[in-house]
Amino acid sequence: MVRRAGCPWCQAWDEAVGPAYAKSELGRRIPLREVELGQEGATGAALERPVRYTPTFILVDGGREMGRIEGYPGADFFWGLLERLAQRLPPQS
Repeated sequence: MVRRAGCPWCQAWDEAVGPAYAKSELGRRIPLREVELGQEGATGAALERPVRYTPTFILVDGGREMGRIEGYPGADFFWGLLERLAQRLPPQS
């Protein structure tokens, strides 16, 4: 998750989704790492394009970007979009 200080949409995500994320099946499969906007290069991940909006949720596997959710569309939409991103990951063994 790329975020920035004072981002109201990041705060909305923190309140609506944050507490449940790590407890969810998707959250356990796709652990969340938070990075400040402008620091995403420090992750070592090969991103397809720069991050322009916060929050941006980037799915990374094997050091490369598999997809992203730009912005926070609300809890109901977020979970559905995350589920679609998770389908891009290799099957779990």
